[in-house]
Amino acid sequence: MRAEAESLVEQIKQSVGLLRRHLDVDAATRRLAELNAKVEDPSLWNNPDDAQKIMRERTDLEERLGALSKFERELEDAITLVELGEAEEDADTEKEGIDSLKGLKADAERRQIEALLSGEADANDTYLEIHSGAGGTESCDWARMLLRMYTRWAERRKFKVELIEETAGDEAGIKSATLLIKGHNAHGWLKTESGVHRLVRISPFDSNARRHTSFASAWVYPVIDDKIDIQVNESDCRIDTYRSSGAGGQHVNTTDSAVRITHIPTGIVVACQMERSQHKNRATAWNMLRARLYERELEIREAAANAQESAKSDIGWGHQIRSYVLQPYQMVKDLRTGHVSGTPDEVLDGDLDDFMQASLAQRVYGGGPETVADVD
Repeated sequence: MRAEAESLVEQIKQSVGLLRRHLDVDAATRRLAELNAKVEDPSLWNNPDDAQKIMRERTDLEERLGALSKFERELEDAITLVELGEAEEDADTEKEGIDSLKGLKADAERRQIEALLSGEADANDTYLEIHSGAGGTESCDWARMLLRMYTRWAERRKFKVELIEETAGDEAGIKSATLLIKGHNAHGWLKTESGVHRLVRISPFDSNARRHTSFASAWVYPVIDDKIDIQVNESDCRIDTYRSSGAGGQHVNTTDSAVRITHIPTGIVVACQMERSQHKNRATAWNMLRARLYERELEIREAAANAQESAKSDIGWGHQIRSYVLQPYQMVKDLRTGHVSGTPDEVLDGDLDDFMQASLAQRVYGGGPETVADVD
């Protein structure tokens, strides 16, 4: 086998070895057998909460073990293609095998990062807040673009996206919005996206076609399990009701169904206008507040707390985690990892995996770019 193929195979096998050790295949297989036995027990659903927990764990193990087995089969198939192409001196077949190996290498790196999403709330659904910052109408439009970017990213991953709250800008875009993103490891993937995002472009709102810089922030926090006990004293909270500002028909816009809760001791504010029912919006807002308070406790315990707090301190100069430049050249650069893309249109259409993988890898393994220069 040629050197290129041998190198790819060696790297992939190293990644597979790490994945097998992280999953602990033997222990996972034994645990899956135990869960399958429990599922066959007719009394399982006497306790629906426990039954659902068992079913979720079973499904997760089945998917992880099945995905690893499928990956190993695909690796053997690719090796066979390369060897067959070499034996028959068929360049096309050999190239097909090497291309498969390259794809498997990229997939193995992604799986390796995803396997390391083992934080306390990484597997959970997540809330994502977007807030406009310095720049007026420009930043409101930029916030709307970020909202679309993350929605498209979630849809690419087959995650379910629900709009919890949206406040329209005075002239265009949005002042703020909150998404609920549902899917396995949704929080783990998105958690490094918290921070300020900077846009440089020729303004569509400037009749003189001048270049403008705009800022908007993203803030990510996990949905928490009902069994996690987060005590919230209602006396510490201020509850406001108001009319929804987003789309939703005549009823939404003419009743005070939206709910905003302010937790006075911490200054945390959450809002929900997803439902027509004020009662349902209030219940969702309380869940969001509990999630924010839980996430705050996680921050205190995690070593990354200080970095996250500084990243969201101000929505303006000097606090951005990523710059998106559309004029005078095309580039997106993450200022923490140094990862760069020359196709901002694709990034803004949800192609974020490479950025997320780089920031997750930096958090897990440490390190980063030798120099992190800002971009104009």
